[in-house]
Amino acid sequence: MRSIIARVLIAAAIVSTSMAQEKTPRFHRWAQKPPMGWNSWDSFATTVTEAQTKAHADFMAQHLKRYGWQYIVVDIQWYEPEAKGYDYRKNAKLEMDQWGRLLPATNRFPSGFKTLADYVHRRGLRFGLHLMRGIPRQAVEQNTAIRDTRFRAADVADKTSTCSWNTDMYGVDMSKPGAQQYYDSVFDLFAEWGVDFVKVDDISRPYHRAEVEGIRNAIDRAGRPMVLSLSPGETPLSAGAHVSEHANMWRVSDDFWDNWPALVEQFERLRKWTEFRGPGHFPDADMLPLGRIEMGRRTTRFTQDEQYTLMTLWSIARSPLIFGGDMTKMDDFTLSLLTNAEVIAVDQESSGNRQLFRGEGVVAWVADVPRSRDKYLAVFNISSDSLKRSIKLAELGFDSRCRVRDLWRRKELGEFKGEFAPEVNSHGAGLYRVRPL
Repeated sequence: MRSIIARVLIAAAIVSTSMAQEKTPRFHRWAQKPPMGWNSWDSFATTVTEAQTKAHADFMAQHLKRYGWQYIVVDIQWYEPEAKGYDYRKNAKLEMDQWGRLLPATNRFPSGFKTLADYVHRRGLRFGLHLMRGIPRQAVEQNTAIRDTRFRAADVADKTSTCSWNTDMYGVDMSKPGAQQYYDSVFDLFAEWGVDFVKVDDISRPYHRAEVEGIRNAIDRAGRPMVLSLSPGETPLSAGAHVSEHANMWRVSDDFWDNWPALVEQFERLRKWTEFRGPGHFPDADMLPLGRIEMGRRTTRFTQDEQYTLMTLWSIARSPLIFGGDMTKMDDFTLSLLTNAEVIAVDQESSGNRQLFRGEGVVAWVADVPRSRDKYLAVFNISSDSLKRSIKLAELGFDSRCRVRDLWRRKELGEFKGEFAPEVNSHGAGLYRVRPL
């Protein structure tokens, strides 16, 4: 009798799991953990080249891949031969095919993206591209045909839908015949190139719901898994359910750079997005502007304590980890931030991530450790003075003695009962694993 009951329970569990998987969007499986990689924007703006991209793939493969870093992403204006830096050229001439699809500028990417993607893939990494929402204005002016249809660019373009900071594109009116086919043709080309990750810009703020859906459909039809990132934020919280069902990651802020007030603002943004964080869909606090940045002109303005805060917050909130610095000029301290396996595990493996409290210059977050009763605890000092704040272990759900490990220092701190009171530097952070005994 017991064996029959056991078999029934096992069968029920299998059916339940199967039903849950059927309800989960297929594309969520392409990024069950927050994506980790490198993006060219913070270091090279609009000017990154094939040679620079290959050099970063080489560095990642040699030094970071074993820690989970895998995406190499070419950011904006890869299709503009005369791109100059952080300023966009108005009405720039773009490389484009007869179907109105953007192509890599041959003076910067002479081998093309298929060859570049193959190079990245041979190193066990994945290749990504930036894409502006819409259809090139140049295609509309030339009224190029849309591949495999009788429609043309002017038939689907919405000339009233433009980006306020870049003149490359018009929006696509998804209610028009041929609109979905245009996006399908773009992502078919990306699939032919071997693209694994696409960062679509000018789409989250304001939130272009119809084009988000059109891009989702185009990726799903392309026959190649491509992680979808939406930018820039702040994505409206009211779109949380929709964006979770259509994208793998989406920005919670505008471009994030290396200044302390901007970092403090990310705490509340990440807290607000807590209910929409889960396997396959992650609120994105943006790139890590660390190391050598801004076309090699300077190093990050963050102090070392602030860099610990940045990495700790991104990890405990499970934000994607997309490094922005020039990896070919990596210093030892920055490398140590990116290769702490215990910290990376918080970002990649934890669950139940949430703010525990905020007040009197201290912010604390907590998360569950998989297959364990342990908890991850992050303590942040956002005040201008060093401080020591007592944290009741009961707040973590523990009523017995606990052992605490400092993940940044990779050091056991001993046993504690009732409370744990770490001392944290001004603008600094501590990240701990708390284990009940």
